[in-house]
Formats: sequence, structure tokens, C-alpha cells
Amino acid sequence: MRNTLLSLLVLAAGCGSSPLATPLTTSTTATPGSSTFVLTTTSAIPQTTTTYGHGLVGDHDITEAILTNTSPDCADYNVTLRATVIDLTRQVMFNSGVSLETGGTTCTLTSNNIPNHDFNDASAHFATDVSEQSQVFELIRDPQRSSQLNALTQATYDGVLLNGVPIDLLSAGCYRPDDPMANHEGIVPIGCAATEPWLANPLGTEDSFGADTHNAHTQPDGTYHYHGNPEALFDDQPGPDGSPVIGFAADGFPIYGSYFLDSATGQVRKALSSYVLKSGQRPGGSENPSGIYDGTYYDDYQFSDQAGDLDQCNGMVVNGQYGYYVTDAFPYLMFCLWGTVDASFDKNQGGGVPGGEVEEPAGFAEAAATLGVTLAELQAALGSPPPNLEAAASTLGVTVAELQAALPPPP
Repeated sequence: MRNTLLSLLVLAAGCGSSPLATPLTTSTTATPGSSTFVLTTTSAIPQTTTTYGHGLVGDHDITEAILTNTSPDCADYNVTLRATVIDLTRQVMFNSGVSLETGGTTCTLTSNNIPNHDFNDASAHFATDVSEQSQVFELIRDPQRSSQLNALTQATYDGVLLNGVPIDLLSAGCYRPDDPMANHEGIVPIGCAATEPWLANPLGTEDSFGADTHNAHTQPDGTYHYHGNPEALFDDQPGPDGSPVIGFAADGFPIYGSYFLDSATGQVRKALSSYVLKSGQRPGGSENPSGIYDGTYYDDYQFSDQAGDLDQCNGMVVNGQYGYYVTDAFPYLMFCLWGTVDASFDKNQGGGVPGGEVEEPAGFAEAAATLGVTLAELQAALGSPPPNLEAAASTLGVTVAELQAALPPPP
């Protein structure tokens, strides 16, 4: 269908509508001994070639691009990036926009929150349609590791990828079988603090919280965000030094794809997580789920420093540089942070959050009061994950817009 609508795309370029995009394929050619690469984009539109490297300034198309730059300094990504992608379920075209600017000790990443790849495929069940956002993140150029790791928090984003999409790993769902919102597994989708036992693993539950093949879904306001491996920006054909930097954590440390150069063997291979499933059965009873430890909950896992390459935060030092890595297995991306989280990653933009714990997310009682219903009625209407906002609004006798405006943004 994307091919047949090329003429519509061209005609609409000057009138502001959003038809489907023409198919784009990309390939990259690395320049030996440097972080520069050539991105070739081909489609029914004439072929264009763009070269990326340290300090390059300009406007570049990264639709479905595979990166190669391994520099840990955000100043080496001083570019403006764009892409044309499709919401596959809705068949709506979007244009993404990302800019990175260097300002001394930090870099500023500005994004409209649209990824550089198609999204919302048939496997997804987004509760809300993706919509453009205005997001600005400050990336620390010289992050420092503290003596103690900082736990992830639901109050902040955990990082941002170079395509401008934030990482938001923790869910707000957990095991509460007596809650009216609980699904058949006893899991509620919202309202749980990060410190509660049996916090649900968004990618470990049956429906993966409605995530698409990029392990991402939306918040009630339409913000697209990743819960795991983005399946984008890197691939299984790494360069001689391993995978590229695909983003930066909220503490400023780089995030690499899955591959690294193993100094012990001289081979490039995938980094292995050091988290393993516990053996045996969960305790069961009135307050604990039963069944085997299968990855449904974070508490199904335990850290074993002999099991893989990476530390508790899913990172390691390679060639003198610390960074976090994407892994095939849990926790997929960071599971904690070694540095101080920059204030710009606060979801409410209300000041710095140096990691640690948060209380149970506030806002649902206020949302119920705003809508003129009880908290139990609101929870029951939202149902099991992912919530159907149209059905919930109908049940509550309000519009979808009113419901969206009242709800707080969960992770």
C-alpha cells in the first residue's frame, strides 16, 4: 500500500496532510578506523546519501537507519535528524524531528517524540494513539559514577535514544488479585509504587502491556516510549568495535546496542545479562502469586555476577568507557543508574531526581474526583491492561478527551 500511495505523498507535501509514506530502505558503509558512516536511503524517491561523523552539523534523514558512531560524548552527535514513518495500525504518516546541540558541559536533545521507524504494528494494543510531544533533555557530557547505584524511579525517564524517544522501563502494575482492576493473572496495570513487591515486568506478562515489536507503547497523553530493546538503531552486524551508541541514560552515560569487543578473546559478541530466573515456585498465598518464576514479575529474577558480563545496572566498562548495553534477556536495558539523573528527565519537569525510590503514583484519586466518580469506579472502568479509553469513557459517562485530561501519565 505504501508504494501505491507515493503520488498522494508527493501531492500532500505542500498542503499539510498526512497520507502514507513511501517505503524506505537503508544501508550503511563504515569508514575504517573512524566513527564516520555513510547512510544510503533508497525508495521510489531519488536516492540520497548522507555522511555522519564527529561534530557534523546539518539536517539528515535517519528513517529506519542503523547507526555506527561509538563515541560516548554526546557532543559528537551535534546534528538535526528527521524521519518519515507510519503508524501501521492506523495507516497514518508521521514526521519525526530531533536536534542535538552542544552547550559546554551538556548537550541538549530536543524531540517531537516520533521514532525513526514504523510503529504500532498488528502485535500492539496501544491504549492511546501516538501523538507528537515537545520534549527537551539535557545530556551530561562527563558523567561520574557514584559509590552507590541509584534505583530506577517512576518519576523520571531512564534515558533517551538518539531518535528522540525516551526510555521508561518500570511499569506501575503489580500483583493485586483483589483489586477490581486486576486481570486474570491478578495484575493491575497502574497504581503500584516501584518499591511494591511483585511489580509486573511489562515485557514479561502475557500481553506485554500492549507493546509493539519495538517493545514500546503509549502513555495516556500519546507519548511513545520504550520498555526494552528498541529493535532499532543497531543490528546484528556490528562494526569492529561492537554496536554503536544508540542513546544516553538519564545520568549521561552512553547506551550501546548489544555487541562489544571482548578483549579476552578479541571477538565481537553480544553482552550477556547477569540476571537469572529464580528456581522453584513463588510463595503463593493471599499476598503472593503462585506458579514458577517465569519472568512475569521483576521479583522473579535475581542478580548473579557469574552469569553474564554486565553489572547490576546492565552496564560494564569496555576500553576504559562505562556504558549500558541492550540485552536479549531481562532487564533488556538499564536496571539502575550509576550517576545522578539530570533534572530534565523528570516527567513533571519539576527539578532533579537523584534516583532512589518513589511513593505510589499520585493522581488517580484526583482523576476520579475530577470526573465525579469514585476511585473504585474509575479503576473498574479502566479494566485490565491495556485500558480501552473509549470503553472506559463510555462506562463513566464522560468523553475520551475528559478522561485523558484527568488521568495522570503512568510510566
